[in-house]
Amino acid sequence: MSEAPLRILLVDDHPVVRAGLRAVLESAGRLRVAAEASTAAEALAAVDRLAAQGEGPDVVVMDIELGQGPSGIEATERLGRTHPRLPVLIVSTYGAVSDVQAAVSAGALGYLLKDASAQELRDAVAQAAAGSLILPAHLARRVLGGGDGAEPTLSPREIDILEQLALGRTNQQIAAGLFISQATVKTHLNHIFGKLGVSNRTEAVTVARSRHLIRG
Repeated sequence: MSEAPLRILLVDDHPVVRAGLRAVLESAGRLRVAAEASTAAEALAAVDRLAAQGEGPDVVVMDIELGQGPSGIEATERLGRTHPRLPVLIVSTYGAVSDVQAAVSAGALGYLLKDASAQELRDAVAQAAAGSLILPAHLARRVLGGGDGAEPTLSPREIDILEQLALGRTNQQIAAGLFISQATVKTHLNHIFGKLGVSNRTEAVTVARSRHLIRG
């Protein structure tokens, strides 16, 4: 008797993307998309509905960007509170360190880019269902090594500040938004400039984007 296929909740706000992912996931027969959702609210409701029917998903495949509502990161955090044993695999267009760190911090068990091969995607879903952490080598290097080469590692807080710089925030605005002092912001900036080998804010943002530390 063959094993029942793994049940997947597919969350992406683009119907065409969902259709493509469904076709890839179900092509080998060992995976089945049990439900689809386009928003965080729909995703949470779908998990509850499937669980009530005794067919809760084994894995959630989640995009980061979900239109105007809460992001996939926020949806992952909420699922972690209501269904803490349900693995979430983020599948995104974005491979910036800031996105990967946010996903892992939110409780995602894995992170994969949408340009991954069909086999890589199917394998990642199966591994996530088994409780394995999924982080491809090139993304792991960015997160753990600060980039694709041997550049110094930036801390999550330094990444936060780089994202604020990219939005054109002043030191005062960064301090208020991150609930830290302006003196602490200046200290972080000095560390960031030193690690990136730059001398000003504009150069820091340019280098950070080129190294995929923040979104380009």
